Amino acid sequence: MGKDIGLGAKAPPRRGLRRVSRTSAFSEVVRDHMDWPPPFVLPETPCEELVRLMREHPASAALVSTGDGRIKGIVTEQDVARKLAYYTPGATQVEEIMSAPVLTIHEDDYLFHAIATMRRRDLRHMPAVDRHGRVVGMLHLHVAMAAASSTLMEQIDRLTHEETLEGLHQVKAEQVDVAETLFAENVPTPEIQGLLTQINNDIYRRILELKLREMEEEGWGGPPARFCVIVMGSGGRGESFLFPDQDNGFILEDYADEQHGAIDTFFIELAERMTRALDHVGIRLCRGFVMATNPLWRKTLSQWHAQIGYWLQRPNILTLRLADIFFDFQSVFGEHALSDALRGSITQSIKGQYLFLREMQRVQENHGVALGLFGRLTPDRQPGPHQGKLNLKYHGLLPLVEAIRLLALREGISHTGTLARIAALHEKGVLDRNEQDYLSGGFHHLTRLVLRQQMADFKAGQDVSAYVSPRALSAREKDMLKYALQAIDALRQRVKTEFTADIF
Repeated sequence: MGKDIGLGAKAPPRRGLRRVSRTSAFSEVVRDHMDWPPPFVLPETPCEELVRLMREHPASAALVSTGDGRIKGIVTEQDVARKLAYYTPGATQVEEIMSAPVLTIHEDDYLFHAIATMRRRDLRHMPAVDRHGRVVGMLHLHVAMAAASSTLMEQIDRLTHEETLEGLHQVKAEQVDVAETLFAENVPTPEIQGLLTQINNDIYRRILELKLREMEEEGWGGPPARFCVIVMGSGGRGESFLFPDQDNGFILEDYADEQHGAIDTFFIELAERMTRALDHVGIRLCRGFVMATNPLWRKTLSQWHAQIGYWLQRPNILTLRLADIFFDFQSVFGEHALSDALRGSITQSIKGQYLFLREMQRVQENHGVALGLFGRLTPDRQPGPHQGKLNLKYHGLLPLVEAIRLLALREGISHTGTLARIAALHEKGVLDRNEQDYLSGGFHHLTRLVLRQQMADFKAGQDVSAYVSPRALSAREKDMLKYALQAIDALRQRVKTEFTADIF
């Protein structure tokens, strides 16, 4: 007799009536709308037992899983009605009527992505999984679409255009309209940044799938080693604005030295195709060459460990800048376990590297805030198109991100997002309640001003930048900006004292 083999306890998914805005599908994730996980049955479970389990739960679908938790298939109400009723004996094993393979969605994916996937594949149900691939819930199409007004469905379709470079170019262009929609509804800017990052990550994924198919069709075969693709900088923190450059790399599983020629040749080719395609659709080539085409950013897991060890033992201008770029990485494609292993190693190894962290602080020391004497805003005075404007990225967000990163690295915090790091530092007692409030609020305000400026620049046909004119700010916005910059400056002074023992 078959049995229910649920995959373990987990906090229940969120259920019940929710306040739905016009932009919920863009600002909320799958976890916000998924139902409880369906029942699990073994492949040899009799169909009559399956029907009983679905009736008792009640459930509109059941997952067929092996003993090790691997999903093998799914049986829906339609399968029961079409394949089982009146046609199949009750003793027939479930694997004979199940549908396979099973497409899953990550619980942290944005709802719009799930809606588009289910509509394209004509799916009524999709299991939601966590980072380790464990099923944690079930998303139903009718529930997901209830969060998306009919006026947004066309926008969702444009954000998930067909798998061609021209289609993905349209996806990239659509980001501006989505950002404007969310901004107009007063969605917090960090959430909009998270969505923009997610869209860019989805572009990475679709380009890589496209290029891997091309290479296989051309005779290259499949990847000769397991690998993952990482993004760094603002993308790694989940804090992208409208038009970020590429900052990417590869982590490869370890392989024998004699295989290097064949394996590296494959990944050089993949990196070249990936970066060219990303540039074509609107994610521009990195002028600093921080891309997987550069062997500095394309390494095996052991080589990454060795390189990071070298950086930590020899802190100089070059190694500190490379580390500063790298430390905020996240995986966007492939074997995430490789990225997780590297992240865990870095978090532990850097925690006690006080000399390295001190030198990193000194490199960042000149990245001050846009405040002068008596707390006055200090715009750029250099002749040119930005004269009289405030560079809120370089003299606002950058010093905040850097100072918070230093504290997080010292405390062994593995989060990469600035707000998540601030919250974790508060939980550890490193930041008091007022510091957390001012710094988090400052991050929200600065990102909102920068994003608003970028959208205005884009509409005006100008180069998109983070330069904001003080005249474009209301009196309240100026006051909030001053408070934010004062809090960031106080944090910088504190970090300087703690890391260098200098008090002046």
